[in-house]
Amino acid sequence: MRLHQEQSQKRKLRKKNKMTNAKRDENHIPTMIAVLNTDGTTIGNIKVDPANHCMKVDDNTTGTDYGSNTARRDENNVPVLMGVSSADGITPVEIYRDVNGNLLINSN
Repeated sequence: MRLHQEQSQKRKLRKKNKMTNAKRDENHIPTMIAVLNTDGTTIGNIKVDPANHCMKVDDNTTGTDYGSNTARRDENNVPVLMGVSSADGITPVEIYRDVNGNLLINSN
């Protein structure tokens, strides 16, 4: 009975919290999520064009450094995308997305 109560409380919290969780396929594999570049904390899904299966991107953007080197996680404990710093090749860095769900890249 206690487990059922805990699960019910978690469901209520998820409905109350506006955080976006990674979507999952029928094999329960999570989709990619990233941190919003305007605040460095909001988690959201990365968009993909269903016609050609290409990831939507926002090229040549100027990002902001909110200083997190630890992957944030959604309510289901799925981590956001991480990369390695181009400055030192060692430091983990969160990958940002814009408000439209486009992955931010800089091809210059």
